[in-house]
Amino acid sequence: MLRISRLTDYATVLLAALASEPERVQTATALAAQTRIAAPTVCKLLKQLQRAALVTSTRGLHGGYQLARPAAQISAAAILDALEGPMALTDCAAGHGKCEIEQTCRVGRVWQRLNLAIRRSLYEVSLAQLAGLDAAPARLPALEREMKAAAARTPVRS
Repeated sequence: MLRISRLTDYATVLLAALASEPERVQTATALAAQTRIAAPTVCKLLKQLQRAALVTSTRGLHGGYQLARPAAQISAAAILDALEGPMALTDCAAGHGKCEIEQTCRVGRVWQRLNLAIRRSLYEVSLAQLAGLDAAPARLPALEREMKAAAARTPVRS
């Protein structure tokens, strides 16, 4: 099963809190209280998000953190990359030369295609959508069609 780490989930919660008040500079302490995430974890995640250029920090008496750009311009893919590195379902999906059996493998190209499809979907979802700030919900038409088709094929149990 594909699953993001708890820290990535927490980072998304922090980014959503910042996105809810984009003009306001928020301290790590205030974000910890608002999100109920432990202060040391908040500090660690904010440093990672700053290194990835997703947030900016201001020092001083009125210092704190803000999003580096509008929430609509931050993709779910950028968040995952910042916390977990580029996503790859298999070694061959990570790039050429990463797998020992790459030359004889028959399934690698399909895994690479699936990896690209997932990555494309992650780019299509913005932080604004994740935070519930975008009036238009995240829509993935191809996935929705496939799920409807699968539901139609599944027999109803009584």
